[in-house]
Amino acid sequence: MKLPVSIAEKLNSLLNGEKISFSKMKHDIIDLMIDNGILNVQIQGRSKKQVYLSSKDLLAPFLINHFGIDDLAKYISSYQKSDLSRSEAIEISSNSKLKSIRTFKGFLVNCYQPVECVLNNQPFTISSQEGTFTFVYDFESFTPSPDTTIVGIENPENFRYIQKQKKLFENIQPLFVSRYPQTKDLVRWLTIIPNDYLHFGDFDFAGLNIYMNEFKKHLEDKSSFFLPANIEKLFLSKGNRDNYTKQSIQFDIQLVDEENVLILLRLIEKYRKGLEQEILIRQIQIS
Repeated sequence: MKLPVSIAEKLNSLLNGEKISFSKMKHDIIDLMIDNGILNVQIQGRSKKQVYLSSKDLLAPFLINHFGIDDLAKYISSYQKSDLSRSEAIEISSNSKLKSIRTFKGFLVNCYQPVECVLNNQPFTISSQEGTFTFVYDFESFTPSPDTTIVGIENPENFRYIQKQKKLFENIQPLFVSRYPQTKDLVRWLTIIPNDYLHFGDFDFAGLNIYMNEFKKHLEDKSSFFLPANIEKLFLSKGNRDNYTKQSIQFDIQLVDEENVLILLRLIEKYRKGLEQEILIRQIQIS
């Protein structure tokens, strides 16, 4: 059982000698404390009730026994920390799940040739090793070399088999990043670094929605949407009708001025199809 911080703050006020309206103290924990004689209810007039602390000596052991809290003020201040760690949570309440704590931040990166970077002010090389990815945790201090283009990959299979898609990116020095796990860490990082961003996603309305709403609106001119040279031929031979009929545009087309996005919109409407990026894993010869 966790002690809600709102109740903890009220208990701290009672600890300082205040009285609080009973209507503001409605909670199962408060009822339990009243039943145990730790809190008392004072009736004023016909209906007004106030809660006050009967004994400071009774409150301390109750908080320790039920919540592992030996310092109420510290519990409140620590709970409000945005960067509270699990070890700190255990220290103040013997409960690592005191609040929702996100300890696994960051994103996956991949490459098919070494990419020079800086991590925590130290040189760091991301190497290509088949069957492995690199997970970047301290992304705030992670910067690839200036000539590296960050390629965001929407689907896990394409991220896994980038070696088979090398011909698509022969004109750039790419570092591939995965959209999954889907958090705000990736786009936060992209706004920090100076590198250009190339979005490699599905060639349909859903893929464009992801690009326009999750990346383009934050990165603006620093971002662009990837189209392979033979995109129209792929629409003709490999396009999927369901990707057109079951999807819709979730952004304002009137605000679009990026040429590749406009080209893709025209192709989608022309063929009334969409195209999933996984097809490029098997299309090794790019015309």
